[in-house]
Formats: sequence, structure tokens, C-alpha cells
Amino acid sequence: MTLEVRNLQTHFHTKAGVVRAVDGVSFSVAEGKILGLVGESGSGKSVTGFSIMGLVDPPGRIVGGQVLFQGRDIVGLPEAEIRKLRGNRIAMIFQDPMMTLNPVLKVETQMIEAIRAHADVDRKTAWTRARDALGQVGIPSPEERLASYPHQFSGGMRQRVAIAIALLNKPDLIVADEPTTALDVTIQGQILYEVQKLARETRTALIWITHDLSVVASLADEICVMYAGRIVERGSVDEVLDAPAHPYTAGLIGSVPSRNAKGQPLTQIPGVMPSMLNLPSGCAFRLRCAHADARCEVAPPEPVGPRGVRCVRPLAGPRTGAAA
Repeated sequence: MTLEVRNLQTHFHTKAGVVRAVDGVSFSVAEGKILGLVGESGSGKSVTGFSIMGLVDPPGRIVGGQVLFQGRDIVGLPEAEIRKLRGNRIAMIFQDPMMTLNPVLKVETQMIEAIRAHADVDRKTAWTRARDALGQVGIPSPEERLASYPHQFSGGMRQRVAIAIALLNKPDLIVADEPTTALDVTIQGQILYEVQKLARETRTALIWITHDLSVVASLADEICVMYAGRIVERGSVDEVLDAPAHPYTAGLIGSVPSRNAKGQPLTQIPGVMPSMLNLPSGCAFRLRCAHADARCEVAPPEPVGPRGVRCVRPLAGPRTGAAA
């Protein structure tokens, strides 16, 4: 198993109280597999990704749980040890490629530095690897584009450069935080194809963080649905999208425009996600759920096994907390 997250808890200690942004999250990703981590904005998806990378800044910190990378717990490692892994064995693709790219440095400078920071190679060898990485993600004339600055690329091409940088050192795990959200549909489709192809060819494990179910439907092997800092449903993509067991998952699927009949209003999940400072007792989704009753005032058990749901009144699929 490339990555195994066990009961991960990341809290932000603020003047108003403690925000439990990630509250007991567990999942695993095998070699060459793609895991889709989905949910509304504010559900804790990105903080989960940053926690895995060791990029949570104060006032946030990991207060519990384990992040096992190839069997080694990397939570609490000294910064020097984390830096040996980050950008080398574990890489991240950010939503905004300009978080990765320095606007005043040529692409070749940034890519060569990323290689030589982790490998004892000469500049010519690093340049060749950088050129090959750009070609791998479908950038034409990679020799010429290496000499360009980030502002000379389109948004889609900048994101391809960011993906190429993530691939430079042949990582075992890539965390992708909504990297195609700001791109048009055509470019998004091209990047999704390239990412899926690269995962198959290089056997790299990938966590794809998104709010777009249509993306994970065509990309991921497994899916974890997050709400209010917790995973509420998990399973294979086909199992979860064809037979959602949690009302929240069903609401997300029903909100996809293509699933609505022509001329009919879009289905919506009522209300908004509650403040993480003041979550309701029991199931955090119960105040927005049409199926909630008195039983939902008691906290549901964690989903267990490869197919599970955190709900006392599941719509379909497995029983609460049990594997199918």
C-alpha cells in the first residue's frame, strides 16, 4: 500500500474556538490507483491533502492519527526529513499553477532546481529530464518551452507544467488539489486523460481532490465523500455513483446538471454546510437531510471496509459501518 491514512485529525485553534477541519479521516491508496476525494467547499478535502504533505500552517496542526507512506508514519517527522520526501517521493499539484511556478524564473530553471534538490545529477542531465517531462504531459516543442517564463503559457499549459514538475522525480504518490477547476472543458479533458495514462504507466498512486463528481466518474478507481471534516461514504466509483447510500452523496449526484430532465429545475441540497465551530450533535448533515429523524441525533459509526457509509438511515448499498 503506497499510502494509508488512519484517523487523521487536523485542528485549527482560533480565538473563536477549535475548528476540526479534518476529524478522524481514514483511507488508503494502492500503487497505480486513483482515489477521488470529493465534497463541497469547506468539507476538509484540501486540508486533508495539505496534512498529508506536511503543509498545514499555524494555527492549524495535526493533533492525532497517522499518515503511513509506504509503511512509515510521516506525521511529526522533522522538517528536514519531510523535505526529502516532498517533491521527491510525494508531490502535490495545486489548484492554481502559479502557487507552483515562480513568475520571474524561466521554466527550465525551476524544473532543473527541483531535480537537483533531490538527485545528484549535472545540469545537462537535469535539463534532459525536464524536457522529457514536458513532452510527457503533451507540451509541444518542449525544448523551446523550457526557455519560456510562466506568463508566456496559457492557463492549461501552465497546469501541464505544474503536473510535469510533480512528475520530475518519479514520485510514488501525487496529491492533486482541484488542478483543473479553472480550466475550460476541452483542456480539462486532455489533462484528465494524461493523468490517467501517467498513473497507469508509472504506477504512481494519485489522490484527486475535487467537488466535481463528473471528473471522478471518468478518472478515479475509488471515491471517498467528505462532509464537515469526515468521510461519510466510500467505495468504488461505480458502486458509489450508481447506488449512493448516504443522502449527502445522493444530493451531490442529483445536483449534476446532466442528470436533470430538460426544462426541469436543478436539484439542490437545501441549506449550507454548518460552521465547523458549531456542528450539530449526531450526524452533521441531519439539518439538511430529508431522511433525518430522531436516530440521527446520535453520531453514526465510521464506515468500515472497502464499501461503507456513515449514516444510520442509508438509502441503499451497505449497512451502516459495514462492508458490503
